[in-house]
Amino acid sequence: MRHLISLTDLTDDDLHALVARGAEFAAGAVAKPLRDEVVGVYFRRTSTRTRTAFTSGALRLGAQTVTFGPGDLQLNTGETTEDTGRVLSGMLDLLVARTADATDELRSWAAAGPMSVVNAMTAEEHPTQGLTDLTTLHCRFGRVEGLRVLYVGEGNNSAAALALALTRYPGTELELRTPPGYGLAPGILATAGEQAARSGAKVSEQHDMAGLPSGFDVVYTTRWQTTGTSKPTADWRTVFAPFQVTGALWEASPNAVFLHDLPAHRGEEVTADVLDGPASLAFTQATHKLHSAMAVLEWCRAVRS
Repeated sequence: MRHLISLTDLTDDDLHALVARGAEFAAGAVAKPLRDEVVGVYFRRTSTRTRTAFTSGALRLGAQTVTFGPGDLQLNTGETTEDTGRVLSGMLDLLVARTADATDELRSWAAAGPMSVVNAMTAEEHPTQGLTDLTTLHCRFGRVEGLRVLYVGEGNNSAAALALALTRYPGTELELRTPPGYGLAPGILATAGEQAARSGAKVSEQHDMAGLPSGFDVVYTTRWQTTGTSKPTADWRTVFAPFQVTGALWEASPNAVFLHDLPAHRGEEVTADVLDGPASLAFTQATHKLHSAMAVLEWCRAVRS
């Protein structure tokens, strides 16, 4: 039994193995290691890709699924998080949960008993998105090591996962350009910097779009209005406007591919010609959520067929 609550909980070997296994599933690997297991899928926030990926992935691996919506559990009537975890751990083998709240709630469930817990997005981090992103890069480039990535937009939970995952690979470079006041959480940036120093990667963050280097392999953005959050200032769109991803970014990086965790709002964080253009891997990336989900489910139960 293992848990995936934060990417920082993984060893480098575990992280690399999960990405490589996701690529194997993308290439057509077939496995049924979760026969006779029951996977709970609990989403308090909206989801298209992640919820479908884990439900479909569990079924493809041979498991049965039980789904819970935001109003289905007695948490809504005052039952404690700890009591809920004790009950679920007596009935489920694995719980995939999206809360968009504090990660500590998932850790309390992980401590409750013999049930693996997967973080399908909390306020601080979206670890399975980070694994999806790296699986997409592995499938596209045949490697993650040495890739140069430009991230443009809010330092949200997807950006946090990207930073915590990419900096575990030697020679990678991650340049984040985030709006003033909307950067990565200081603790996340510090951890990513420590990982980069250990692995030989580079990570940096600036709060404007001036003086961008050339020759990026990847340009990445996420939507401006993150699931389950609101902006603290009314004029946030004015602050975000200079950080729109347009075709002009490809003048200095003509061979770059484009990533987006979706859903996308064309005309806000990205122009339609980029999202729907030849450089875009956004919808391939979405498909890889299934492959990454299967790798995570298999790894959490510590099984390989």
